[in-house]
Amino acid sequence: MRHHPILIPLCAVCVLALTACQKTADADLERALQDVNALDEADLSHLMLNASDPEEAVTYFARSAEQAPERIDFRRGLGVSLVRANRPGEAVEVWRQVIAHPDATSEDRVELADALIRDGKWAEAEAVLDSIPPTYETYKRYRLEAMIADGNQEWEKADSFYEIAAGLTTKPAGVLNNWGYSRLTRGDYRGAEELFIRALRIDRSMFTAKNNLVLARSAQRNYDLPVIKMTQIERAHLLHTIALSAIKQGDVSTGRGLLQEAIDTHPQHFEAAVRSLRALESNVLNG
Repeated sequence: MRHHPILIPLCAVCVLALTACQKTADADLERALQDVNALDEADLSHLMLNASDPEEAVTYFARSAEQAPERIDFRRGLGVSLVRANRPGEAVEVWRQVIAHPDATSEDRVELADALIRDGKWAEAEAVLDSIPPTYETYKRYRLEAMIADGNQEWEKADSFYEIAAGLTTKPAGVLNNWGYSRLTRGDYRGAEELFIRALRIDRSMFTAKNNLVLARSAQRNYDLPVIKMTQIERAHLLHTIALSAIKQGDVSTGRGLLQEAIDTHPQHFEAAVRSLRALESNVLNG
């Protein structure tokens, strides 16, 4: 029988090649699984950031940040979730950790400033915003700048920041409402009225802007309801607001009539208006 010594090294080469192929296949599979896991994490993180229960999101991101402390995205998610959960003090500490990370961005500093404002630390929030390059221009940055300028009674700066913020978002109704309220607190009732109307042209469902609008009109002793879209319940509440404003300005008879109209308009029992009317009548009787 003839031997074929060449078969032995050939078999060895084949085994080595198969082993190398297997290792390559295993590595490819591992990378694929990692990519899938990364996608799953990203999807889950996005889902939790928009979860209806912010406390669930806090739990998820706190656990994830503890398991992977090097991941800045988990800490960002935790900071956002703590703000949503109305826990600004804890959010501030998390955002401080985020901006200490080498991958921190200007956006992270804006989020820290937002948390500081919510926690009542206005001076520190202003310092954080001042540290951000002026070339970084976003809606949220300028909305916060406007709020701080308001607090400092720097009205020209506030107006400028509100205007810039409104131009940097596709949904400016909220910032227009805030700008209008700023004008209202300054006593610029006509300017405030115009801004609330602009907000309602964009979002006709914003009840806060409707209520602010009737406050601005009432401050000018215009006690008529504006011609805007409203439900029957909203109409009753707006009449109540106008009534209280009229009474505060000394137009008691007008206020009494508006309170009664609010009670009659509301489809259910309107306890707040009833209490207001009883208190008014009691004060009148007691002289």
